[in-house]
Amino acid sequence: MRTKRFYGLKRPKLRQSWNKYNLYNLSRADIPYFITRTNFQQKWTSKALTRAYHGETMKEKHWQRMFRRNIRSVVPLDHAQLARSDGHEQAEGRGSGLDSHPDKKPRAFPRTPYMNMIYAPTERRLDTAIFRSLFASSTRQARQFVIHGDVKVNGKRMIYPGYLLNPGDMFQVEPERVMFATGAPKDARERRATRKLRQKQSSGSEPESMPESLLPTQTPSDSAAEDTNSTHSATESSAPTQEPQETLKELLAQAKSMLTNSSSAELTAKRKRDLRAFKQTIQRTLSRHNTLSDSIDAQLLELSHKLDLNASLLAGDKPGSYRPTRNASKPNMETALLRKALEEARDNPVDASKSYATPWRPRPYMSAFAFVPRYLEVHHRICSAVYLRHPVARPGMGEVPTPYPAEINGLAFNWYLRRR
Repeated sequence: MRTKRFYGLKRPKLRQSWNKYNLYNLSRADIPYFITRTNFQQKWTSKALTRAYHGETMKEKHWQRMFRRNIRSVVPLDHAQLARSDGHEQAEGRGSGLDSHPDKKPRAFPRTPYMNMIYAPTERRLDTAIFRSLFASSTRQARQFVIHGDVKVNGKRMIYPGYLLNPGDMFQVEPERVMFATGAPKDARERRATRKLRQKQSSGSEPESMPESLLPTQTPSDSAAEDTNSTHSATESSAPTQEPQETLKELLAQAKSMLTNSSSAELTAKRKRDLRAFKQTIQRTLSRHNTLSDSIDAQLLELSHKLDLNASLLAGDKPGSYRPTRNASKPNMETALLRKALEEARDNPVDASKSYATPWRPRPYMSAFAFVPRYLEVHHRICSAVYLRHPVARPGMGEVPTPYPAEINGLAFNWYLRRR
């Protein structure tokens, strides 16, 4: 039996995903032809279409328990009218035949789409909130992040995708997972470079045994800095030609093995805390991309100096001869462009070990879905968001994002209202 395509093109169903086929189905979505169908068929079709988009990872019985016939809505007041009058003129002439001027038309307010709020309870789910915050490319990927332990709610790890957020809850996703989900995939050349890097790492020498400075027999009063110096000296004596980055990776692997393999009786609490701090220091050091120097100004001067040396060597000048530097005659515009290129190379480097394309760039077809609802406050630099409040319906708009009009959602609401 052939499995149905998740993004079918013949009988399309819209999904909460950034997939290009889903975007194509969204662009050609239309209201179903309901003229020849009965009321039961209309409600059934509307329910099937809307459930494929809202909470398709949930079971039907679970959604029926979450369904509420009461819909949250607000009526915004006109601040200008409130500042101009306290409302006493509304009671003047009541019962005395005082009417408004016939030429003065009453103010028309837009209709409130209450039916678009039928699936408002699903927006409280953690996986849906992660997708709405642009931290994942689909709700299924957001669900995977939660199950794998890459999401924290109020500082605590949460592994349940169906966790219902309360107003004020803050959730955070690992930045590497967000960059993988929202970044462009690797092309053939980048995948080839990644395979070569992995082969080079696998063919390298195995990590050596633990040095005496990292053994658990050491006193608990020793600091993580002493462990770094002693282990680094031992590694340099055994492999003098080893790269500093490889040495740090070996130290990180040794610290992880000590924390996982050693029993609680061998390591004290202070010793474990020092090892964890030492491991975090190595991870921060490895994550930095030090090309020339830490400072942009130092990088600019050093690169200009190297360009001057290369130009003098190509021109055939003697090493001791005087030659005016290029930095003195370089226009300010070129210096600014060079500074900008150095900043981009430092902040967004090329790294073949990453699971996404580097330098990082947004994935294709992302702009059509790049919006954040009003009930979320998102900080993309730290990959965290706050669930401010529950979504509500307002005149002219409903805060629950949905690709279907109010008529389709209304038929689905009547279906669950009857079966409730």
